[in-house]
Amino acid sequence: MALNRTELIAKIADVAGITKTDADKAVAALQSVLVESLTRGEAVKITGLMSVERTERAARKGRNPRTGEEIEIPAGFGVKISAGSTLKKAVAK
Repeated sequence: MALNRTELIAKIADVAGITKTDADKAVAALQSVLVESLTRGEAVKITGLMSVERTERAARKGRNPRTGEEIEIPAGFGVKISAGSTLKKAVAK
């Protein structure tokens, strides 16, 4: 089971004792800051929870699975998310 955005906002509002509107603004702000920082190549680290960073992928050769034809896959970027110590301990229980 996954927690969707609406459920997440409702839980944040309940735990923090704020309105759902304010919780939605906080989640939107976090999303905006993450996207902007990663676009600039900056890592985002929330101690104990997680760290998020942009990674580079080199150009490489691959194969079209339908035809077996070799294709060039261009260089690009990905995102790496690592769990922090508090999160790792909570999940390990």
